[in-house]
Amino acid sequence: MSAADHLLEFLQPKMGSEIHTGPWLTMDQSRIDRFAEVTGDIQWIHTDPERAKRESPYGGAIAHGYLTLSLLPYLTESNHPDFFQKNYPGMKMRVNYGLNNVRFPAPVIVGSRIRARTVLKNAEKLGDAVQIIYAITVEIENSEKPACVAEFIARVYS
Repeated sequence: MSAADHLLEFLQPKMGSEIHTGPWLTMDQSRIDRFAEVTGDIQWIHTDPERAKRESPYGGAIAHGYLTLSLLPYLTESNHPDFFQKNYPGMKMRVNYGLNNVRFPAPVIVGSRIRARTVLKNAEKLGDAVQIIYAITVEIENSEKPACVAEFIARVYS
């Protein structure tokens, strides 16, 4: 049996289940400002807290949607040193293949806490690789609507 077959066997009982809830992260203005500087997205709703407090419908500055999206490795803890062996036994390399259906239903206001919940949606063998689709929801503490919902596609190779 190949490493890909072993991985599929390992993942099968988890299919459709929530497999991870990440740590809470407080979104602070410093992180937003650094992201704005790197991306060039300096729109006032993100970078001018005083103006955002006065003029935005949210009552303060908000994080960029793409900042929230870019935090998925941290929020899912998939960058943790133990993550790979724990979740992909026998595999050698994981490649971020892409995203499906990314949406930002609610803003992340400065000072809010967010975390990611991950559901294993699908896994299929593609040659020596296994393509895995995760449904990730970034929730905002004390909010009915999530900050971000996305399907993350990974390809894991033996």
